[in-house]
Amino acid sequence: MRRLQNSNVKFWVLAAISVLLSVSTPALAQKRAESSGYEFNDSHFHLTNYVQEGITAKYFLDNIMGKRVGRSTLFGIPLQQQWSYRVSGNDAPTYYLDTDASLYYYSFTDAYIAMQYRGLSKKDQPRFDPMITGFNPTDMYAADHIRRVLLTFPGVFSGIGEFTIHKEFVAPKIDGDVASLTDPALDRILDFAGEVGLVVLLHNDIDKPFPKAHTADYLPEIKALFKRHAETTIIWAHIGLGRVVQPIEDQAAAIGDILRDPAFNHVYFDISWDEVAKYAVASETSIARVSDTLNRYPDRFLFGTDTVAPRADAPTEARAGGIQSSETTSPYFKVFEMWNPVWERLTPEASEKVRLGNYERIFDEGRRRVRAWEKANVK
Repeated sequence: MRRLQNSNVKFWVLAAISVLLSVSTPALAQKRAESSGYEFNDSHFHLTNYVQEGITAKYFLDNIMGKRVGRSTLFGIPLQQQWSYRVSGNDAPTYYLDTDASLYYYSFTDAYIAMQYRGLSKKDQPRFDPMITGFNPTDMYAADHIRRVLLTFPGVFSGIGEFTIHKEFVAPKIDGDVASLTDPALDRILDFAGEVGLVVLLHNDIDKPFPKAHTADYLPEIKALFKRHAETTIIWAHIGLGRVVQPIEDQAAAIGDILRDPAFNHVYFDISWDEVAKYAVASETSIARVSDTLNRYPDRFLFGTDTVAPRADAPTEARAGGIQSSETTSPYFKVFEMWNPVWERLTPEASEKVRLGNYERIFDEGRRRVRAWEKANVK
């Protein structure tokens, strides 16, 4: 009995210490941000584009991230743009809007990302969190694909995504079934992610492109999806916004409802993509509204660039010596700088969490849980 009591005391002492260490006061948050020297972690980065071309992870780290970006997710594009000679002749498309030809799921992207990660030194690997994306979310076997990737490349992946359900102009071009928020195949994917601890980065527009009065938005369906998967850590990419998908009339209130409801404590939002930034900084009113939301709920937002396959066009001397050149880094950092009017209005604690801390907390836990699952399942 005494041994049991001592064990309980030890447990509660350790738990209390853990809680104390996790508390982040504004002063501690600011000190941590300053000591790291990094400006942000990137929650949303595509190493390759829609025709599976791009720079290497090593090049991205040495010549673009450098000393400004601490950590980054690492994933490709799960879709391949078909080059149909009938449609475009010798004009090879490199983007999904370049042609009317279809898109199809490209599963090899996961092996490519895994090998890019494994090609990094042990010192550099911890700065990346690779993600599994090469699955079809309409396929009941998609969860099996994710499991197979984890078993084939243990020690690599931290999450799944960015993958798409409803996305302007993209969803109708994909061969096969149309993805849906009510598809049991998607539920099976999120169930497995919750079991393993994989962080989920999900793209789903909040509304339809150019909505009409008689059309409904996707908010009720995605909230229902979130509630069905309370054990899964989900990041809603771009807060549901897009190139032409604008904030719905009551977007701020709708997001506020999610943030205040304990049933959605497992749901986070990434504020990636310049198309999202343009809405946030469109006016003094929008800047004030967004800043207020981030200050009120600093634990629930992550910054990301949503850069797709940045160009490897640095001068030779910059590539050789790992020196950043403005020609190379400026396009990548453009999104971060677009947010300056908002960064200036955040408290030190909120700024540190959105730019750095939330990423570390969420993906560190994802890594821990996935590695534990792999230890128990990889034979």
